[in-house]
Amino acid sequence: MGCKIEYKSSVARDLKKLDKKIAGRILEQIESELEQDPDRGAPLTGKFRGLYRYRIEDYLAVFAKTEECVLILRIAHRGKAYR
Repeated sequence: MGCKIEYKSSVARDLKKLDKKIAGRILEQIESELEQDPDRGAPLTGKFRGLYRYRIEDYLAVFAKTEECVLILRIAHRGKAYR
């Protein structure tokens, strides 16, 4: 079951703050793993209910699932992802 991956425009700003190697590994893992199985992410609670997180090394990708795709909303270090 494949799923299309889309990125919000603010994700580009998030990735520019990271080292290029780290950013590349994050994108590679998102494209390979979340595209194949969008249910890999863990659901968030509280004010972020309805969104999901996916951990990649020390970083989190926060995303929303739709019927057609996975929309990546934010990529940030685990300590700063929910700010």
